[in-house]
Amino acid sequence: MEMQKQEGLLTDAEMESMTSVQASEVDDWANFKDNDIMQQQSAILAEEAEKIPFVGDKEPLSSLEAEYQSGSIILLEKIKVLSEQYASIRRTRGDGNCFFRSFMFAYLEHILNSQDRAEVDRITANVEECRKTLQSLGYADFTFEDFFALFLEQLESVLQGSEASISHDELVQRSRDQSVSDYVVMFFRFVTSGEIRKRSEFFEPFILGLTNATVEQFCKSSVEPMGEESDHVHITALSDALGVPIRVVYLDRSSCDNGVVSVNHHDFTPLTGDLPADAATVGGPEPINPFITLLYRPGHYDILYLK
Repeated sequence: MEMQKQEGLLTDAEMESMTSVQASEVDDWANFKDNDIMQQQSAILAEEAEKIPFVGDKEPLSSLEAEYQSGSIILLEKIKVLSEQYASIRRTRGDGNCFFRSFMFAYLEHILNSQDRAEVDRITANVEECRKTLQSLGYADFTFEDFFALFLEQLESVLQGSEASISHDELVQRSRDQSVSDYVVMFFRFVTSGEIRKRSEFFEPFILGLTNATVEQFCKSSVEPMGEESDHVHITALSDALGVPIRVVYLDRSSCDNGVVSVNHHDFTPLTGDLPADAATVGGPEPINPFITLLYRPGHYDILYLK
């Protein structure tokens, strides 16, 4: 005679359903805790970043080596290779704006040191073209005009000979002033976004390689907002829009062929043939010595200085 199930006991199907619900709740809780931990870590990193100035003082390259004394041997070897060509580093805050901030300071510092009036005139003309690009794309002037005006003001101020001229120390202080520094960063972000949108067919394959977003979505979510990190798409677009060649030196753990330690770099070459005289090869469009050199470590850019 078949035994009847006792009252109050769950069937196998009910037990399986309850187990499934409990497992789901455990997964949800685990995901919640993971997100909570990630948010806490992000908050800690943001708090630590705020202790670092937007633009730091120039330091000897040996200070970079000190960071990796207990770390990767290959990175220490690569820093030694770097030291053969570069003397100093200037750090920037790791807040997602480090590429634009590094470019900002390096470019203005170059103009301050070179007093190259022709270069200022050249880039001013390019800035005007960038303004027209944004207008043609439907941007209202009020959304970007203040950022453009402030950049042009900083550009003129590093040329000496007027009451508005500033010293190198004043340039450092302005670059650390959030009301100035962030506005110039936003200028670069709008210039970059405008260039990407204008040449959407060119940039689209690269963007699809990074994300599933459209060009417009990418610009809105990954270019224009403050705090969004930059990659080769951003650098290419900014270099092309302003006509400024940029060298990026990569300090990473990539292996070296034949046991020879080497440091890779990439020169971002503007499409325009109207390059600064000291950046163009005679008889050709390829730059040989970009006057802006940035050091890239995964997720971060700083400024490098040649010996």
